[in-house]
Amino acid sequence: MPRPPQTAWVISDGAAGNERQALALASALGVQARVLALPLRAPWAWFAPRRIPGGRLALAPRDRANFEAPWPDIAIGCGRSAALLTRMLRDLSDGDCYTVQILDPRIDPGHWDAVVAPRHDRLEGRNVLATLGALNPVDDTWLESGREAFPDFEALPRPRVALLVGGPRHGIDFDDAFVTSLLATVRGLAQNGSVLATASRRTPPAFAAQLRDALSDIPGLFWNGEGANPYPGLLGWADRIVVTPDSVNMLSEAGAVGVPVHTAMSAPLPEKIARFHAALRERGLLTEPDARRADVPPLRETQAIAAELRTRMAARAP
Repeated sequence: MPRPPQTAWVISDGAAGNERQALALASALGVQARVLALPLRAPWAWFAPRRIPGGRLALAPRDRANFEAPWPDIAIGCGRSAALLTRMLRDLSDGDCYTVQILDPRIDPGHWDAVVAPRHDRLEGRNVLATLGALNPVDDTWLESGREAFPDFEALPRPRVALLVGGPRHGIDFDDAFVTSLLATVRGLAQNGSVLATASRRTPPAFAAQLRDALSDIPGLFWNGEGANPYPGLLGWADRIVVTPDSVNMLSEAGAVGVPVHTAMSAPLPEKIARFHAALRERGLLTEPDARRADVPPLRETQAIAAELRTRMAARAP
């Protein structure tokens, strides 16, 4: 098996979902990554990942000192801001740093050694590695760790329904019609069972409060952001998972668990998100609540992407 990289940077734009994908890939590569949270200044942030004069002046002085040699064997970025810095690293290191960008950078992917993008982005190129969903750390070991960290969830009545709540985005409104559809789906699945729910940073507080009040008569938990994050326990103990339709990351992680996954909608989805949902349904990873349980392999792509990157890095080595 090709030797894994010895040093790695994960370049973060501060978005938790982006950083999570990059860290999951670094872990699958078997390397301890140094996480660099490096927000861009204007005007570089406006144009990223397109380059304009100034180079490292895109970073504040306090951050510039962290973006210096020695360069790592591999740098992994996720998101548009991080893409500018991973692109710059390729030149700054004279090609010695293998640059990986996660998500469509919206410009020629040839500016990086590898770009990992979901198929619904329809990105093409010789160095593009296409996935069905988002990279994530969910595997059997991760799920077992979640069960060990939150053993009290085992005592909750079954079926245990995990509810993962994202937030509104262009074309997806978290309105009264949507909350009605979501609650009907969750209540229908959790009859005589329990609900383990969590909101995200993107969830409007009023929407989260509305859900919490509406589900208060069902045993379980609605995490309020205090104490240890129970997310691994929610997925580890879930018999079924309901995910709001907006989040590619949460739908991908739910699909990696190996239990039935459902969503709720009150209006047609935007085209790109609709393509992603269609691909999940085609694989049997997203189903209607009344569908018969199919024996579908969980969606676990991170290790396969890591293996391909190790092979490509080895082939490039002198």
